[in-house]
Amino acid sequence: MRRLTMRQFVVFEAVARHSSYSRAAEELHLSQPAVSMQVRQIEAVIELPLTEQIGKKIFLTDAGRVMQHASQNIAAQLKDLSQALNRLKGVEGGTIQLGITSTAKAVAAGILARFRQHYPRVNLALEVSNRAEVLEMLSQNRIDVAIMGQVPPDLGLTATRLMENPLVVVAPVNHPLRARQNIPLADLAGETFLVREPGSGTQDAMERFFAAQGLRIARSVSMNTNAAVKMAVQAGLGLGILSLQTLEMELALNRLAVLSVEGFPVIRHWYLVHREDKLLSPAAQAFKEDLLASLPEPPESD
Repeated sequence: MRRLTMRQFVVFEAVARHSSYSRAAEELHLSQPAVSMQVRQIEAVIELPLTEQIGKKIFLTDAGRVMQHASQNIAAQLKDLSQALNRLKGVEGGTIQLGITSTAKAVAAGILARFRQHYPRVNLALEVSNRAEVLEMLSQNRIDVAIMGQVPPDLGLTATRLMENPLVVVAPVNHPLRARQNIPLADLAGETFLVREPGSGTQDAMERFFAAQGLRIARSVSMNTNAAVKMAVQAGLGLGILSLQTLEMELALNRLAVLSVEGFPVIRHWYLVHREDKLLSPAAQAFKEDLLASLPEPPESD
């Protein structure tokens, strides 16, 4: 078998990830015919098709999925090699690929502003998405570090605890329970809860909390952003459970109210996360150290 080149692996990894020749070409700053030619050359070497087109969509064949796995590993190793070489050059530049869950945006702004003051020549490339997407980006080595909530223990990730993330029950300002203190959880059993999508950190924490109390939410409506939950609560469609740190503006403008409920706030934490096998670039290592140095207490690794 003729040898495949590193460039071919990199090109195919982009095609497989995007399921698109045109988007891969845009990412790699190549023409679409050049990308297609690289894939055809790989197919000629292995004597198997890598993709098939059904309608206007591109799908991977069995051989394509095998090649995708190998390409992801090679692309990750090349990226780590580049970062290891950059490590020798100090922290005078470079780019940090940073993932942030949508809920963590509230705490990330101050973190990023402080880092830019200390390292103004380092570029920050931000990816803001939901928890599942950020975990996927970490697993594929598409980002260096992430700021997010609780991390599953079996994904080969290092999670360093940063700061508390209190979850509270929010209601419309005219809700009849607003005037009460220490509301028993059982009194919320008949309420409709507006919750984040399955798999979100907030919903996981909420379900674990209620299960530990021997209760379950009778009715719920799933939404994919905190903003959507806030708007629905304001409209009187139900109660929400959200991070207190995301509610500063709504509370200041008296658009939402925090209910005094037994067992709340539920204390979770924010984490700085990266792959266990990740060789951090000088810039990413500086980001981690700068963040940890700003904490009032020594961080804990989970």
